Amino acid sequence: MTTTPTLAVWKFTSCDGCQLTLLDCEDELLALAGQIRIAHFTEASSTVEPGPYDVSLVEGSVTTPEELRRITEIREQSRILVAIGACATHGGIQALRNFADTAEFTSAVYASPEYIETLATSTPISDHVRVDYELRGCPIDRRQLLDTLCAFLAGRAPDIPNTSVCTECKRRGTTCVIVAEGIPCLGPVTQAGCGALCPAYHRGCFGCFGPMAEPNIHALLPILQVNGMSVDDVDRVFATYAAAAPEFAEQHRDQP
Repeated sequence: MTTTPTLAVWKFTSCDGCQLTLLDCEDELLALAGQIRIAHFTEASSTVEPGPYDVSLVEGSVTTPEELRRITEIREQSRILVAIGACATHGGIQALRNFADTAEFTSAVYASPEYIETLATSTPISDHVRVDYELRGCPIDRRQLLDTLCAFLAGRAPDIPNTSVCTECKRRGTTCVIVAEGIPCLGPVTQAGCGALCPAYHRGCFGCFGPMAEPNIHALLPILQVNGMSVDDVDRVFATYAAAAPEFAEQHRDQP
């Protein structure tokens, strides 16, 4: 008798957008439900089954002592752990705290900051436990999510690209917005996986999938500036969704 694989979905510090991407799969999710048992997904159901779990999807970054403890427990209960979204893979927008004084922020925002239990940093899941796969983006791409779940059911590795967004523009026949329209775009240094969504709508990529492997950022900087981005604009665009990624963090911290 074959045991139905179990899926768990976990939330850390995040906006829930990547979990909603899973719910937005709708008809595909219904088909998957016949092949996999959702054992833990509090965004969708109050039913919680104990582990171990075959696959865990983890959304969000680690920002509290409680989350530090919980991610270790989840790793121990999960055969395969997948970090989903910019927060889980790079610390998210909240990783801007890594370059500031968190105590100063809490004292300014909260009337009783002594009751706030937080870490000084926002860090990706891979900083604390072994991560088997990462799905990038803010939010993740639903097609990539579905392919990953289907890959597990089929017993194969998921097809996660490691090239730049530029390769996806070429595959879908999208004219380069940098060359043709002079629009600033981070596509040449950003990992593929979104299907080149923003350039397809005549917008420059803003790097929500984080840096590709060995991005040549310094070659891109003069092009961004020629296309109208000030030093502050460049700093801001690299200090957003993947602010804590070493390649992007080095760029915005080096700005004068």
